[in-house]
Amino acid sequence: MPAFLVTLLLLATGVITALPAEVSPVAVCDAGPVSPSKPDGAVVVEPGTDLSTKTRELPAGTTFWLAGGEHTLSPDEFGQIIPKDGNAYLGAPGAVLDGGGVNRYAFTQQARDVVLRGLTIRGFAAPRDEGVVNHDSGEHWLIEGNTIEDNRGAAMMAGPRQEIRRNCLRNNGQYGINAYRAGDGITGLVVEGNEIAGNNTDDWEKKNPGCGCSGGAKFWAVNGADIRGNWVHHNHGAGLWADTNNNDFVIEDNLIEDNEAEALFYEISYNLVVRGNTFRRNTLVQGRAFAARGDNFPVGTIYLSESGGEPRIRARTSSVEIVDNVFEDNWAGITLWENADRFCNSPANTSSGSCTRLVPSVSSCSAPGIASPPLYDDCRWKTQRVSVHGNKFSIGSACTGLCGRMAVLANFGTYPEWSPYRGSSVSDAVTFRQENRWYDNAYAGDWRFVVHDTSRTLGVSGWQGAPYSQDACSSFGDGEC
Repeated sequence: MPAFLVTLLLLATGVITALPAEVSPVAVCDAGPVSPSKPDGAVVVEPGTDLSTKTRELPAGTTFWLAGGEHTLSPDEFGQIIPKDGNAYLGAPGAVLDGGGVNRYAFTQQARDVVLRGLTIRGFAAPRDEGVVNHDSGEHWLIEGNTIEDNRGAAMMAGPRQEIRRNCLRNNGQYGINAYRAGDGITGLVVEGNEIAGNNTDDWEKKNPGCGCSGGAKFWAVNGADIRGNWVHHNHGAGLWADTNNNDFVIEDNLIEDNEAEALFYEISYNLVVRGNTFRRNTLVQGRAFAARGDNFPVGTIYLSESGGEPRIRARTSSVEIVDNVFEDNWAGITLWENADRFCNSPANTSSGSCTRLVPSVSSCSAPGIASPPLYDDCRWKTQRVSVHGNKFSIGSACTGLCGRMAVLANFGTYPEWSPYRGSSVSDAVTFRQENRWYDNAYAGDWRFVVHDTSRTLGVSGWQGAPYSQDACSSFGDGEC
């Protein structure tokens, strides 16, 4: 039976209640900064005025109106603006703040409730892992309707309760957004309606292989994030990358396309909803590079690495739910991976010094205690409680070889010598015992399925049959539920 007839049958019988709808792009960058009206009482700043000095001289809560034209800071690397609580910096049409390739940062320190709106911010030279705007991760900044482009480092850092809305974040040297704050981390982050494009122009993964320091946006230890309605495209690396103890993310209604590596990489983190997004043509550069060197690891468009649902950690969900998304012509589908050798206190943990959110100290995860409950379970970041359903997966006829794959797997545990996870214990767990399920999806094209470890690749019948029993009531274009 043709795929569309199968889909109609599933709709008619109620197995599938609706098809996921594709998301259209929000072309923020083409529109340019959104200049607000000049508020009454705003301090007008003409080009050539020292905005840093003005900020020092005037009280907290001052609104600055930057007139059209190019604004610059003092000509040294540490020329910067240090806002006070409640300050607002608004741009008239054509207002540009330019670092001239000399200034490292535009807005720094930890003032609260700062507003930036309607500005073009460019030409700043932040070092790697640092940001131009909100460099010190101040709390509750509203960054709205700006163009932040052609800077080194990250366009911005993020702080607690930061709102990042309708900005153009493009062609920055490292990230569009770097969400990291030392200490307690970040809570309540909103990233909505932005265009995040062409970032990592400095190609950090080539400069420093394995650094994990590139892409459209990077999130570290963020507890609670809403990422919705963004257009994330053509980034040189992952589109969205959440790395190390993130929790409670809702990623919905985004268009994520043409990113060189994963569209979404969720790594040693917890509790996630991915809903109503469209993923197109992602991971092609990375996937082809793996294939060219003969590496058969199943590169994923969504890649969950040691990440899953954990009911003991407070969030809006206790699982990872990937639902009602559209996947078109990506290198592959979804990979659920768990590295048997990566756990708290393991030398193989690349996030060195970090422990899971369930264990208070790294030193607790050591022999002999780690070999028994509760540490045996709690010292691992687990790929568990993942539900993949109601999605539409399609891949073109040009996909041959190592593309067009789904995967749930782990490696054979070998390291360190005192590890209780050696052998196939983790492969067995992630495949059979950790509640990872695909069901009610619709497929078009030639899909294959990697299970347990990289040596096992199955067709549809093997994937749906015992002992894996995946994708119940899914359509593959040649059968019905």
